[in-house]
Amino acid sequence: MTLKKNVLVTGGAGYIGSHTCIELLNSGYGVVVFDNFSNSYPETIRRIEKITGKSVILFRGDIRDQKSLEYSLERFGCSIVLHFAGLKAVSDSILRPLEYYDINVMGTLTLLRAMQAKGVEALVFSSSATVYGEPCTLPLTEDHSLTAINPYGRTKLIIEDMLRDFQASSPLMRIAILRYFNPVGAHESGLIGENPLGVPNNLMPIVAQVAVGLREVVNIWGSDYPTPDGTGIRDYIHVVDLAQGHLRALEVLERSEGLTVNLGTGVGYSVLEVIKAFSVASGRAIPYVLAPRRPGDVAVCFADPSRATTLLKWKAQRDLAAMCADTWRFQQANPKGLS
Repeated sequence: MTLKKNVLVTGGAGYIGSHTCIELLNSGYGVVVFDNFSNSYPETIRRIEKITGKSVILFRGDIRDQKSLEYSLERFGCSIVLHFAGLKAVSDSILRPLEYYDINVMGTLTLLRAMQAKGVEALVFSSSATVYGEPCTLPLTEDHSLTAINPYGRTKLIIEDMLRDFQASSPLMRIAILRYFNPVGAHESGLIGENPLGVPNNLMPIVAQVAVGLREVVNIWGSDYPTPDGTGIRDYIHVVDLAQGHLRALEVLERSEGLTVNLGTGVGYSVLEVIKAFSVASGRAIPYVLAPRRPGDVAVCFADPSRATTLLKWKAQRDLAAMCADTWRFQQANPKGLS
């Protein structure tokens, strides 16, 4: 396989970044991971290399350090950036908003300055469906109003606006903005998966930890939503499908000035439906308790992914059963996570 361009992957040791690194390496790209391991482990890099049989260049650094970013871009000849680095929990952002603005917004601003200084003109940005806020209509299209209702979502929206302004001022700049819905699942090898430090903020790793015996129950935050079973409904997408969407976006940027697309399945599942599906996949009962709603959560959210299908020639392939089975495989093989 002919080696393609080198790609700088910020946050490449994280959950989505690590799975995307596998897709990049398997497609012939050179991968340079830029990560400070604030919510990930160096072991993930070793496992990426084991899965692919290929080497990863690792630079340990903070996204707010412009000199380190410039050095990495120049030293390793990176002509494209995939930007995953940042904080990502809605509830945590309400408690620590300034840290989210500092790392997510200022970190991205620093990255753009480094790219500008080194003449790097292609960026794929990890955005979020939280930029839509409370849905006015469903499914959510890319033309829906942007009214983020929590600090995490607002950081993503500020960054999107910044990227649009930057691209307008720099005609050669090519930017893909990918709005994720709810990434879940793990690589089919069971070697990498969602591996948060401390208490998980997302549903699936909590369910998996209950199934494996690390936690006693799943707290369901809100059982009085206007949904069929009273629990929140989300569009869950397998992380490998998501990673492949990034690869397609990167390839499209080679011949396009930019795009903004949803990456989701177009299907919503409730919290109780996810717990039931995981119980089937694991063969274990998943105890849960009903708790009050959390601030910043919406009742229902799912994507219209048709623009991604048209522009990227991409469509999610894996269903909820596969998402649960792959998560369970990773959790069983790594009951206490990576270290």
